[in-house]
Amino acid sequence: MKKTLLALAAIAASSASFAQSSVTLYGVVDASLESAKGDKTVTRVTSDNLSSSRLGFKGTEDLGGGLKANFALESSLKVDDGTANSTRFWSRAAWVGLSGGFGDIRLGRIDTPIGDIAGNVLSAQAYDDLVLVGTRAGNSYRRADNAITYFLPTLIPGLSAQLQYTTSNGTSSAAGTETAGSDLNKAVGLSVKYAAGPLSAGLGYENIKDNNAAAGSQKANATLVYAGYDFGAAKVTAYYDTETNPNATAGLRRLSLLGAKVAVPFTPEFTLITGLSTARNTKGNVASNDNVQIITVKGIYSLSKRTSVYGMVTNVNNDTATNYSLVTASNDKTTHGLAVGVRHSF
Repeated sequence: MKKTLLALAAIAASSASFAQSSVTLYGVVDASLESAKGDKTVTRVTSDNLSSSRLGFKGTEDLGGGLKANFALESSLKVDDGTANSTRFWSRAAWVGLSGGFGDIRLGRIDTPIGDIAGNVLSAQAYDDLVLVGTRAGNSYRRADNAITYFLPTLIPGLSAQLQYTTSNGTSSAAGTETAGSDLNKAVGLSVKYAAGPLSAGLGYENIKDNNAAAGSQKANATLVYAGYDFGAAKVTAYYDTETNPNATAGLRRLSLLGAKVAVPFTPEFTLITGLSTARNTKGNVASNDNVQIITVKGIYSLSKRTSVYGMVTNVNNDTATNYSLVTASNDKTTHGLAVGVRHSF
C-alpha cells in the first residue's frame, strides 16, 4: 500500500512538473482558385486569400512566483506550390520573452502595433485595401525585426496597450542590419485597444527615424485608428489610416485611407462581410489623380470550428495615375479579383 501511494505521488509530481512547461504546434492552410483581372485575366490556384498559411510553435514555462518564459516561432508557406512565402524561414514570428505582474516583454521579430491592428483586427489580406494600396500597416511595417516589445499589464478590463522599439527593420526598404551611427529604419511604435461587450476601438502609431537610405535622413510616420460596434444583426467597423507617403521621394502629400466593413451573420455558420474604402494621395502626386476606391465582398461558411469554405470579390477603381491590382495593370483601369477556397486551422 505504501509503495502504491509513493508511486502515485511520484506520478503526480511528474505530471505537475510537465504541466509547468508546454509547447504547442499550430498552423493554418488556406488555398483558393482565383481569377484576377488587370490588363489581362489570370486564372490560378493561389494561397493566403482569406488567411495567411503558416506553421508555428509557441510555448511557455512557469518559472514560479507569477513569472513565465514564453516564445513563438512562426513560418509562412504557400499552399499552391509548397514553397516558403519568404526568403526567411521564421518570417511571421521569432521572439522570446518573459511575462508576469509587470506585463509582457518580448525580443525579436513580431507584429508592429499598426500591423497587429491591420492583420489581427481588420483581417487585411491580399484582396483588402490596406494591402492593395501599400500602407505600412499592411506591408512594410506589418511586422518588425530586431524589436523590443512591451505589453502593459491589464489595469482596466478590456483595455490593452503596447510599446515597441525597433533597432532596424528589414521589412522596409533596407536590410534589417544595424549600422553604427545610422538611424536607418529605427522605429518607435505604440497601440491602445479596447474591447468590451459590443464595442471595440483602438489606435496604432509608428514613427520611423530614417525610412530610406537613398533619401538620406527621412522621417516617416503612420497612424491607424478603428472603431466597431456589434449590433447583433450586424457588426460595423470603421477605420482610418494616415501616413507619410511610402514613396521615398521627398515632399509628397500624405496618403490617407478611410474605410468601413459590415459583417452580417446570416446563420451561425455563414457570415457575409462587405467593405468600402477610398484611398487618397496613394502615389503622392501634386495633382488629384492618384486616388483609389475599393469594394470588397466576402462570404465565409464554417463547416466546423477548424474548417471553412469561402468566396470573395474585390473591385478596384483606379484614378488616372494609379494601377493597383492583384496582377499587372495599366493606370486608370478598373481591376478586380474573384476567389473561392478553403481554410483549415490546426
